Amino acid sequence: QVQLVESGGGLVQAGGSLRLSCAASGGTFRIYIMGWFRQAPGKEREFVSRIKWSDGSTYYADSVKGRFTISRDSAKNTVYLQMNSLKPEDTAVYYCAADVGIPGVYDSWGQGTQVTVSS
Repeated sequence: QVQLVESGGGLVQAGGSLRLSCAASGGTFRIYIMGWFRQAPGKEREFVSRIKWSDGSTYYADSVKGRFTISRDSAKNTVYLQMNSLKPEDTAVYYCAADVGIPGVYDSWGQGTQVTVSS
């Protein structure tokens, strides 16, 4: 089982930036894809971005494309989410997830980190 720990959330004004980190441990050699999801109050969890561990290829939700950048440091088993030009609607709990088994199925999840964007 891969363990994931997020950090980097906080309070920022609209237009500001934050960088989230997600450190993975335990069985990291099995990671196929790592992704970021978010859940705003009263809403369902939604996909934000993902990165393929082997080649670094990335994919983004339309709502964050051009503003967020996902990256990874394989040596540190860490994935990052650089968030720029933040909007109040980006306010949510952000979760890191890892796909380590069936492709397309996220098997491991972090505890989440709160991001609040004030207007």
